[in-house]
Amino acid sequence: MPLSTAELDAIYLTIALATSTTVILLIVGTPLAWWLARRQGSLSAMIEALVAMPLILPPTVLGFYLLILFAPDTALGTFWHWLTGSQLAFSFSALVIGSVVYSLPFVVQPLQAAFQRVPQGMLQAAATLGASPSDQFRSVVVPLSRRSFVIAASLGFAHTVGEFGVVLMIGGNIPGETQVLSIALYDYVESLQFAEAHRLAGGLVAFSAVLLFCIYRLDRPASWRLRT
Repeated sequence: MPLSTAELDAIYLTIALATSTTVILLIVGTPLAWWLARRQGSLSAMIEALVAMPLILPPTVLGFYLLILFAPDTALGTFWHWLTGSQLAFSFSALVIGSVVYSLPFVVQPLQAAFQRVPQGMLQAAATLGASPSDQFRSVVVPLSRRSFVIAASLGFAHTVGEFGVVLMIGGNIPGETQVLSIALYDYVESLQFAEAHRLAGGLVAFSAVLLFCIYRLDRPASWRLRT
């Protein structure tokens, strides 16, 4: 049976959300992971705990507080309306922000672990040759952490694809705007359309299995695990 227009829209929105989220996570998560890898103390421990909170916090709790934060009468909601002319809650932009927060540990933690494994002697040698801290990062850290960058991006993308509680709380179920695959699947089950639900669920299972196989295959020489 061919995919319906609503299902194609849900697939497109899911891919767009996961791609946007992954790009932002790499931009934000890389310097954060580097800072955490090179710092010790109460402040870094507190930041690390905040980053890891989505691993144990119920998604609906996070979604609830984000929904309050995105409300039109809050500072963020008012600024967003002034900037774009539309409300932030129940929009695709809200899904992106929520996904970045919810998937942050899946990008930061593998990168932090990779950065901590970089031999300090190599950085010191680069420094003695006149390399600035940014040059050291580009020429030493990034090449040694390429595998972890791929793993972090893959985990961030996959985790975003599988989100449900957060996206439902802050995005609702608006076809063509916020109805991603997990929400479309819930919609099918709620309306007892199990054949359509099986089709979406089977596709997500296959996607998850293939991606996880590739991640573990890539990561086999140097394993790491998420730390809570």
